[in-house]
Amino acid sequence: MNFLGLDIPISIPMMCTAMAISCFAAAAQGVVGFGYAIVAVPLLSLVDPRLAPVPQILTALPLTVMTAWRERGDIDGRGVGWILAGRVPGLAIGALLIAVVSHRVLDVVIGLFVMVGVACLGTVARIPRNRLIDMCAGAMSGVSGYVSGIGGPPLALLYRDASGPTIRSTLGVLFAVGIVATVVTRGAVGQVTALDLKLGAVLLAPVVLGTWLSRFLHDLIEGRGLRAAVLALSATAGIGLLLRATWP
Repeated sequence: MNFLGLDIPISIPMMCTAMAISCFAAAAQGVVGFGYAIVAVPLLSLVDPRLAPVPQILTALPLTVMTAWRERGDIDGRGVGWILAGRVPGLAIGALLIAVVSHRVLDVVIGLFVMVGVACLGTVARIPRNRLIDMCAGAMSGVSGYVSGIGGPPLALLYRDASGPTIRSTLGVLFAVGIVATVVTRGAVGQVTALDLKLGAVLLAPVVLGTWLSRFLHDLIEGRGLRAAVLALSATAGIGLLLRATWP
């Protein structure tokens, strides 16, 4: 079906739904610092499996760059270095897993990991930060980001006690670098299709719109509200992945 001048084999009502979901998810990330893929990937997978996760990986790049640049003065430079050091082997593990394990099995594993993480962090006062923990969080983010397009929960849980500007800007940098690495790797092994590129082009406009709308909202959520939002969105990711794994 021709949609906005592109030959896309998905109905217009479904594409309009996808655009609305993408706009909402982008606004959520602009407010909390992550959430675009967490909201969009599971929901769009249920609308039509072809809508996710690669189109979200592609459209998330400008979103993360804008989020990081907007509050660049609050970036946690030291944390970024060690997390990215862990993300490199995580990316390699993700590429290996996607080649040998079914998507449903991976969704279940990652979904359960996220839910356990949310349960633990919802009761523990804080996580002691050190280089090893930062690298492990980066590795888990690399694996889940490559496999399902959802790399936010491990990093969001790591920064759950940080201020809103630090969460948004730091995660923006981490996601931007991770997305570039993921796209390059997926492209090299033929895991980015022409349909993925077309869908990414169509969904880019609502993503930019959602990011713009978030500038009027992000100052309203801080402190306990931000912490609750981080945990709630992480739980949403876990539930969404489990639902996608069991969807016929």
